[in-house]
Amino acid sequence: MKGAAEAALSAAREAAALVLEVYATPFDVAYKIGDDPVTRADREANALLCDRLARATPGVPVVAEESAPDDYAGFASADAAWFVDPLDGTREFVAKNGEFAVMVGLAERGCATIGVIVAPVWKRAFLGIVGEGAWEIAEGGARTPIHVTSRPSLVGASLVVSRSRTPEHLASFVAGIGAASAVPHGSAGLKGVLVATGVHDVYLHPGHAGFRWDACATEALVRAAGGECTDAYGAPFDYRAADLENAHGMVASNGRVHRAVIEALGRQRGGGAKG
Repeated sequence: MKGAAEAALSAAREAAALVLEVYATPFDVAYKIGDDPVTRADREANALLCDRLARATPGVPVVAEESAPDDYAGFASADAAWFVDPLDGTREFVAKNGEFAVMVGLAERGCATIGVIVAPVWKRAFLGIVGEGAWEIAEGGARTPIHVTSRPSLVGASLVVSRSRTPEHLASFVAGIGAASAVPHGSAGLKGVLVATGVHDVYLHPGHAGFRWDACATEALVRAAGGECTDAYGAPFDYRAADLENAHGMVASNGRVHRAVIEALGRQRGGGAKG
């Protein structure tokens, strides 16, 4: 696992440098479906990451956002698979607010085990290995352990939410659980980083929360840092599922408040958690 993690970190750093080069120059914006933007940075970072990961781990499928589904056909039956978002937060990339990341996650037997998130503008990189720990990795290689908060209840909790897709009834939800604030931020991966490093207690996205490439690295990093990550009903993500959509949302937390968040969301829906 250590070798795979180092390969992912190296590839993500290289992709982040490429993304930053494009960010500093004029670039065109196209749209895939509706208002979902894509740029040269997305496509070129996607190609780079797929190449580097295929070389480092031959035979392991690479499920990447900008790849054709045929490129990773059969991933659901593989023992392990990479899940890659070459530019998580393309809207923020286009808006030039710096809130975007390169994300590489590994799932083994359907469970997220390794997460690498690199924030090009922040010039910061993060690595989580579930069961071993999570770290911020300096450019020179020095590793500083990171950990989620120890807050035991939602009273006074700090939430981070989507900047571009704010959850409905957010204000009433925050007030109802006694949380202190809900801060908007771009990039699922960076919101995961903000939980994993203890800046916020909860990352909340109860609606459609992208795809598995948005979840894998985020989940692995948060869990490796001592937290929890599930869908908004409390069910685990299955990285062997043929359907790649995170249709039931995402909640990442410090773990201690996770059940309380899931139960509060259930009350708001008029139902409960799955299972």
